[in-house]
Amino acid sequence: MNWLRGLRVRLVITFVLVGGLSAVGAAGLTYYKARTNLLAGAQDRSLKDFRNRVLLLSRDVALPAGDEELAQLAEDLEIGDRKVYVVRDGAVPGDARVTAELRATVLRWPELAWQRVERDGVPYLVAGGRVMLRAGGTPSGISVYLVESLGQAASDETAVLRAAQAAAVPVVLLAVLAGLLAARGVLRPVADLDRAARQLGEGRLETRLPVHGGDELARLAGRFNETAAALERSVGELREMEARSRQFVADVSHELRTPLAAATAVTDVLEAGAARLDADAGIAARLITAEVARLSTLVDDLMEISRFDAGAAALNLNDVDVGAAVAACLRSRGWSSDVVADLPSPDVRVPLDPRRLDVIVANLVGNALRHGAPPVAVRVRATGRTVAVEVSDQGPGLPADVLPHVFERFYKADVARARSEGSGLGLAIARENALLHGGDLTVAPGPGAVFTLTLPRNRP
Repeated sequence: MNWLRGLRVRLVITFVLVGGLSAVGAAGLTYYKARTNLLAGAQDRSLKDFRNRVLLLSRDVALPAGDEELAQLAEDLEIGDRKVYVVRDGAVPGDARVTAELRATVLRWPELAWQRVERDGVPYLVAGGRVMLRAGGTPSGISVYLVESLGQAASDETAVLRAAQAAAVPVVLLAVLAGLLAARGVLRPVADLDRAARQLGEGRLETRLPVHGGDELARLAGRFNETAAALERSVGELREMEARSRQFVADVSHELRTPLAAATAVTDVLEAGAARLDADAGIAARLITAEVARLSTLVDDLMEISRFDAGAAALNLNDVDVGAAVAACLRSRGWSSDVVADLPSPDVRVPLDPRRLDVIVANLVGNALRHGAPPVAVRVRATGRTVAVEVSDQGPGLPADVLPHVFERFYKADVARARSEGSGLGLAIARENALLHGGDLTVAPGPGAVFTLTLPRNRP
């Protein structure tokens, strides 16, 4: 039912309610006026005419009047479908429509009394009064009663009511149409703003909105364009700075490779002759050899990171047996006897870059051997759509506050190892390689630390 919360639906409902209430109000007012002018007007005219005719014709009645005079007066007072009864005071006219309540009122009240009754769905005007003598206004002992149908006036009133009700239907339809038009006019800029904001969120910073008019929505569109332009400038500057930074790292790393190659050759000579040097010179030779090797590793890692940042890292995909690749990685580094390998049988073949898989596995197993505790285990598990390579150890593991940061560049959980042989980029490179394959690399507490490499079995 979320569509009921939409702005379009709410606008249409508001217009329908306003239009409907207006139509109902107009219909009610029309009915009230029609009722006043038709039914009440016909009633007032009949009573006034009847009163005047009684005053006029009762002058010729001789008193005391006999039955013939009373019948003649009643006949003279009847016009159209009007029925008149002339009786002596207190007598019953013989018409059920003349109620006992009205007769009692006539005897008490010197003026003409009336009431409206309904028989068989037809309204009637029933009136009565005592005929008064002109001299002193004393009663003559004669009462007159009028019974007149108001059916035509009631029919006209009903017709007006139905017409008012029928007129309310197109008013509601017009309100729906007006609501849709208003919603379209209001929501089109809102929809444009929503679409532009979504495009901006997707990185299309050149997105702008057309500005028409000078209303609130136009001002909002102008403000959006100003914000988008400022954001585009800021992001452009940041991207330019980031590109310069990446280029700087790549250039520095590249320029360092030549002197490092020469330094490595020199340190190899020193390492080979360290045993023939005196104690202090031998220690210095071994120290400089280790530092040059560490610096060479750092430069290689920086070059690799710069390729990832520049989007230049490419996969050389082959159909690889994951278990055999893991076993080859352990064997080439002499770790086969130090690691418990649980490899699948039969083979699990996955399209991947074997060199990059070797980098990932070597980094994870090397970290487990250096910083964890035996036994270090590598297990390859195949599921329906993925293959997982899990590396675990039985060491103290990683603190909870370290887990979110282990894949950050140059991050080391133990500040005391700031001068260790690692560059602080190994896990970052391993995860970038995993993402490059469409997979992921995650870590969880063990006992020890458990790193899991997940690779898709079918690369799209």
